[in-house]
Amino acid sequence: MKVLMFQVRIWDLPTRLFHWGLVLCVSGLVITGNIGGNAMQWHFRLGYCVLTLLLFRVVWGVVGGYWSRWSQLPISPWRVWAYLQGRDRPTQFAGHNPLGSWSVVAFLLFLFLQVGTGLISDDEIANMGPLSSLVSGQWVALATSWHKGWGKTTLILLVCIHLLALVWYRWRKSQALVPAMWHGDKSMSDPVVPSADHGRSRAWALVLLLVSAMAVFGIVSMGS
Repeated sequence: MKVLMFQVRIWDLPTRLFHWGLVLCVSGLVITGNIGGNAMQWHFRLGYCVLTLLLFRVVWGVVGGYWSRWSQLPISPWRVWAYLQGRDRPTQFAGHNPLGSWSVVAFLLFLFLQVGTGLISDDEIANMGPLSSLVSGQWVALATSWHKGWGKTTLILLVCIHLLALVWYRWRKSQALVPAMWHGDKSMSDPVVPSADHGRSRAWALVLLLVSAMAVFGIVSMGS
């Protein structure tokens, strides 16, 4: 018996652009951070871009497409346990499943920490975070140590775990997760609520991104 499949818009365009923009920026941050020297100018710029994207995503998680909202992340312990035991229907997780939800939350929180410590870091050579003059030397030293040491290592580790998870879902569970984040649609065996993804929502997302960029500019200017 042939199963009828429904094509459903899960990831709206702003969410997809956020995702791929974050991929590019984080990749650039790792590369420029390792190169050092003049590349650090781009390291700072990319850090500001990441903070802009993070601020955008926080608000978009409230007003964005249905499956992009924080309320649709199944992060409660009992949902995680039920998922691990295979007691949930796939349509319940048209967006992120419980493990994926926790990885999203952890990754975004960590990026906030990494960007925050970068803003107040100082390598005492040629690169100083724009807000480092606003905090004590002790906090600057702690932030710098974390940002260049465990912070960078953890970031690379999280990226590797994410990539390995994509490979595992593709080959062990026959679930290709990347295409949906590219074109936005998923094939579902049952109809589910689609995410709004039209001109008006995209325009609001652009406005929100610009406001986030202005907020980052204001934050960085506080150290001037």
